[in-house]
Amino acid sequence: MSTVPLSHEWAGELWDWPLQNNDGVVRVTNTKEKFEVGLDVQFFTPNEIEVKVSGQDLLIHCRHEVRNDTHGTIAREVHRCYKLPSDVDAGSLKSHLSSRGVLNISANKKA
Repeated sequence: MSTVPLSHEWAGELWDWPLQNNDGVVRVTNTKEKFEVGLDVQFFTPNEIEVKVSGQDLLIHCRHEVRNDTHGTIAREVHRCYKLPSDVDAGSLKSHLSSRGVLNISANKKA
């Protein structure tokens, strides 16, 4: 097997595919009433998505095994971690996956 050289024109701080915060794929809302994250996870099925809370961290793990496509095979795995604001009630976190592949995670603020 030989190595194929890789060239690119993007700066490292811009690379965060597929769940970038500034391209419409990720939407984070933090108001006095609620905290909400919306992610485009259309490449994953519901059983390939895991949402957890660990302390003040919201952990999102999306993964699917190797699959065949028209060009060969592909595997995807994405980990995201969001620090929950201190006024978020982590016990009220709920997640919902829309039919368009948008994962919406929301929580109430502490009273």
